[in-house]
Amino acid sequence: MSSHRVLNGRYELSQLLGRGGMADVYLGRDIRLGRTVAVKLLRADLARDPQFQARFRREAQAVAGLNHPSIVAVYDTGEEAVGDVSADGSRVPYIVMEFVEGHTLRDLIRGKELTIDASIDYTLGILSALEYSHRAGIVHRDIKPANVMVTGHSSGTGHQVKVMDFGIARAIADASATMTQTQAVIGTAQYLSPEQARGEAVDARSDLYSAACLLYEMLTGRPPFVGESPVSVAYQHVRETAELPSHFNPEVDAAVDSVLVRALQKNRADRFQDAASFRRALRAAKNGVELTPFSAAEAPTDPDATVAVPSMAARSLVSAPAAAAAATELPSLTDPAPEASTRAMAKVPYDDPPATAVESEEDTGNLPFGLPQDRGLDSSVRRRRRTWIATLFIFLALILAAGGWVGYSMLTAKPAAPAKILIPGVVSMNETDAITKLFNAGLKPSADHEFNSTVPKGQAVGTDPAAGESVAPDTAIKLIVSNGPATATVPTTANLTEAAARDVLKSAGLTPGTTNLVADGSVPSGMVVSTDPAQGQVVATNSVVNLNVSNGTVSMPALIGLSKDAATAAVTNASRTLVINFVEKENSVVDPGTVTAQSIDAGKPVNQGSTITVEIAKAPAPTPDPTTTSCPSGSTLSTPPNGNSTAPTSCTATSSAPPGKTNTKP
Repeated sequence: MSSHRVLNGRYELSQLLGRGGMADVYLGRDIRLGRTVAVKLLRADLARDPQFQARFRREAQAVAGLNHPSIVAVYDTGEEAVGDVSADGSRVPYIVMEFVEGHTLRDLIRGKELTIDASIDYTLGILSALEYSHRAGIVHRDIKPANVMVTGHSSGTGHQVKVMDFGIARAIADASATMTQTQAVIGTAQYLSPEQARGEAVDARSDLYSAACLLYEMLTGRPPFVGESPVSVAYQHVRETAELPSHFNPEVDAAVDSVLVRALQKNRADRFQDAASFRRALRAAKNGVELTPFSAAEAPTDPDATVAVPSMAARSLVSAPAAAAAATELPSLTDPAPEASTRAMAKVPYDDPPATAVESEEDTGNLPFGLPQDRGLDSSVRRRRRTWIATLFIFLALILAAGGWVGYSMLTAKPAAPAKILIPGVVSMNETDAITKLFNAGLKPSADHEFNSTVPKGQAVGTDPAAGESVAPDTAIKLIVSNGPATATVPTTANLTEAAARDVLKSAGLTPGTTNLVADGSVPSGMVVSTDPAQGQVVATNSVVNLNVSNGTVSMPALIGLSKDAATAAVTNASRTLVINFVEKENSVVDPGTVTAQSIDAGKPVNQGSTITVEIAKAPAPTPDPTTTSCPSGSTLSTPPNGNSTAPTSCTATSSAPPGKTNTKP
């Protein structure tokens, strides 16, 4: 684009600042206000796509109402006609934005220029911008390093964060629209929230998850999850748990780790619920305050919950006298002679050693061992006590036997078979939707691409095991995805623009190769002349096809020596756009009507539409005979009387002169 191009009579464009998947950004100058601006212009090859135009205009509408120092401001919007694209009346929209001079976070991360404090400060600025946009009802949906600018970083002072590119932003009320018309998940895989990866509705907490992924990458130099494809990364966002940042960067302390653990929760209800709470926790972590996993209200308050139950070994350390005293307290509830019982306990002091000799049958009641405090008790009391003790031992034995049997059964029993899951059908679904459906069913799918002549490229052919079979949860499932036919026919691309021809080749399953400029008078400049391999040839899928594009010139044919008609035919065959101007010139050497010269030498390139001057030979005029004299009407040529042939001749009048006189003419 030339530097003198002006949009809407106001914005003068100069150099190209950047190029994205949807638009090009140019450095511009507002002629009316005299300020430097950045102009974002929708790419010309996408101008006819209503989906991209709607997305581009939505960005302008989303940011136009946001006025925050950490959000790139929008000054104006409009539409501009572009030459070859707008020939049919279409117009290309543009956005005039604040010009931000600085670096993107992506550049700073790749250059390893970020410290831990700088990473936290930049994240605080991003959260400030998100807090403002969320209050305004706008969810960004694509927070990533390339969409955040930092000013003044290289100087080390006065740096400021600028969030930009609200191209896929939506109002919170409309955030349920998470899919495009092609059912592709919107966003960048490394920074997708789990709900975005599952194709669910997004809200402000989805932006906070992406901001946490961005902070993670600034601290460690890598995103939380990496994989071989966007699908595998999305799977990790849904199923896997990220390593702590301190695992990759030991300088990150536990306080920052605790904040990222909360911010990267899979369930959005477990994350920070708004940007303000995220900012508060991050500022506290910068000062070394670690985020607790539970609030004070959730901590256990029942003192019994922390009281340890004494073990059997601890209870066995109780002295025999104390055990005897405890045993005497149990039947005292029904003892008809409490005084006697009291006297019996008084007879055995607590420091007496345990009895070692077996007493008489009356005193011991035929028990395996005698209790000293039984001596002196009434026989009915002793019988009741013996019955109670025997019952207690039997009850304990039963409990121990039952516990042993249960424990043995638990140790030797086979584990219960897990509940089976039916593999859902995914035939004819696109790869992303099929992966998501299998994930949601509790399976672990992995894509395997195969050639298939009947199923279009990118659609699911089936699964292995097949749909309808019952498998255990988290079973690995192979998703078979079609790569299209194994061979492809080179399509017709003649007289198409280079961009259109590349799209046609990609749609046919081929890989566009290099572009070669050739001279061809029959094809306008910039249009495809032919392909290599040629159209109609059958080649392997993904084969490279090179394009031959007209450079707008014609190779001048040789005309010298041809007739006029033959020269006209030769020029017309070279290019119908050339104009011939024939000029006749006397020439006695060649036959009349033969081409003797041409203004453009043969073999040299000439621009289409040029005028070619061609010289044609014509016969020279005849030379008069000096011995021949012509006489006027009414007179005759006479010879000298003496017959001298060298003497001058004369004309003699025959009718107009009177008799006796003659008119002579030398």
